[in-house]
Amino acid sequence: QVQLVESGGGLVQPGGSLRLSCAASGFTFSSTTMRWYRQVPGTERELVAEITSSGSATKYADSVKGRFTISRDNANKKVYLQMNNLKSEDTAVYYCYTVVRVVNVFYGYWGQGTQVTVSS
Repeated sequence: QVQLVESGGGLVQPGGSLRLSCAASGFTFSSTTMRWYRQVPGTERELVAEITSSGSATKYADSVKGRFTISRDNANKKVYLQMNNLKSEDTAVYYCYTVVRVVNVFYGYWGQGTQVTVSS
């Protein structure tokens, strides 16, 4: 059973930092690209960052480049999102996401999300 459990969200002032964690289980974590999305109520989920299975390559949304860093720990099956210099527009629910291949079918899995609120 695939599970993704996010943690680390909270309330932070503008300019502050947070580190989100996503604990994974139920699939071969070290072989899977991992992604962080975020969603503001009433809008579509936005891809924030992704990291390849080995961690050798990453991608970021233009809005977070230079401020957010995605990383992973394959030994402990965790992916992280370090968020620095947070802005009010970063306020959203942040989700961990992956796609798992079962035989020849691909399934997408979401975590439950963690709320990040940037406000003074």
